[in-house]
Amino acid sequence: MLDVPHEGKVRGHQRVPSDSKEFHEVTKRDALRLLENDVDRLLQTVEEVRRPALKAEMGRFADLFGRFLQEEGPALDWNKIQKLPENAVMNYSNLKAPKNEQNEIRNMLDKLVVIKLNGGLGTSMGCHGPKSVIPVRSDLTFLDLTVQQIEHLNKTYDANVPLVLMNSFNTDEDTEKIVRKYKGFRVQIHTFNQSCFPRISREHFLPVAKDFDVEKDMEAWYPPGHGDFYDTFRNSGLLKKFIEEGREYCFLSNIDNLGATVDLNILNKLVGEERATTPVEFVMEVTDKTRADVKGGTLIQFENKLRLLEIAQVPPEHVDDFKSVKTFKFFNTNNIWANLASIERVLRERTLSMEIIVNNKTLETGLRVIQLETAVGSAMKCFDGAIGINVPRSRFLPVKKSSDLLLVMSNLYTLKNGSLVMSPQRMFPTTPLVKLGENHFSKVKEFLGRFANIPDIIELDHLTVSGDVTFGRGVSLRGTVIIIANHGDRIDIPAGAILENKIVSGNMRILDH
Repeated sequence: MLDVPHEGKVRGHQRVPSDSKEFHEVTKRDALRLLENDVDRLLQTVEEVRRPALKAEMGRFADLFGRFLQEEGPALDWNKIQKLPENAVMNYSNLKAPKNEQNEIRNMLDKLVVIKLNGGLGTSMGCHGPKSVIPVRSDLTFLDLTVQQIEHLNKTYDANVPLVLMNSFNTDEDTEKIVRKYKGFRVQIHTFNQSCFPRISREHFLPVAKDFDVEKDMEAWYPPGHGDFYDTFRNSGLLKKFIEEGREYCFLSNIDNLGATVDLNILNKLVGEERATTPVEFVMEVTDKTRADVKGGTLIQFENKLRLLEIAQVPPEHVDDFKSVKTFKFFNTNNIWANLASIERVLRERTLSMEIIVNNKTLETGLRVIQLETAVGSAMKCFDGAIGINVPRSRFLPVKKSSDLLLVMSNLYTLKNGSLVMSPQRMFPTTPLVKLGENHFSKVKEFLGRFANIPDIIELDHLTVSGDVTFGRGVSLRGTVIIIANHGDRIDIPAGAILENKIVSGNMRILDH
């Protein structure tokens, strides 16, 4: 009998007594054989013309499953973590800007490809379709802003930076339709799909899908995390195409991180005058950890290699150490710069290795499944000369929840050529900590309905809102503001109200006269 993973993220199986090791090896082999048989059965349900490509994809899935079966407990020996070497993480402020010469900057930009991870849906924010098409500022979506940023670069420096979108089977069709509207823009847009893997039943470790008709049963399939980027990028033919064009680096980031713009200072370090004699094959942008980021992946030195440590890999007794802001000062923004020729080499030599993240899910039917994923940053250890760059917090501006949306829609930022720039009126560079109640603010439509317009938050430090609360026009929030409407109560903040270091609770209705 196989050890079945427990609730929460796990790292494989519990340790077993040594006398039963052979038995476990046999059951693991059986589990892999049964899964491969089931996958073969699935492949028989598709027309022959599609089979070769799908067979290769399912081969990668079976490899992932085989590795998952072999792992015993946390994949990392906590005591072997080494202190980060002094030169492992560069400070962004030490990077030099390129000379402001159009030709120089154009030459640098022509060595670059921008890649956005575009596989996510907007369901967590109550939206249908790809997350990238949610309006975030002045009716512009994440995708609109990204295209504007790159078009501005291409026009300013007479360059030709292409934009590549990694879609999933969830977002591909909708994205293809939307991309058509950018036809007249000065941006070449390419798309490719990441893999589509079958979810595995937690009970018998076999795919829950009955056939390869993904559309018919979307819940039976999943995109296996952004670590899937390397293989699918190569398989799309785009990696080869860009190398042949003389491009050297890709800049990869989440499409919902509005701070992840092309940075010429980092690019100068990689392909410009500041290029190191020993090539830097991989750069991970990290930023200072705050109490809000304690679960984010961090950089460690392990077996003399720089690598990403995710909370899923941490032994339970060390989770508090992992979350400590003192012990681990940085966290991963998932803004990554990677050398294209090095990606090609690592794939060709089959030295790409990424830790498996086991994600437990319960389907709407109540069926408990696992999905095996990998993270793009965990490939860092497979590259030579990898470094971290400690970037300003402004390069990490993700929109995961409506509380993030409040920040990016507010007067805290101005929009300039598709990029959000923090207002010079803000006295300090950190963003306010905003917590909005799940029940009334989590869905975008409901969130927007609660604000006549977004309050002035230039001087806000902390905002907590819970319960049935609405905001009138021209409200100003300063310092620490806590507004709590208890169950059955409602609070209407009147138009023009200035709340500074205030706690508002109870019931307050402003009636129209």
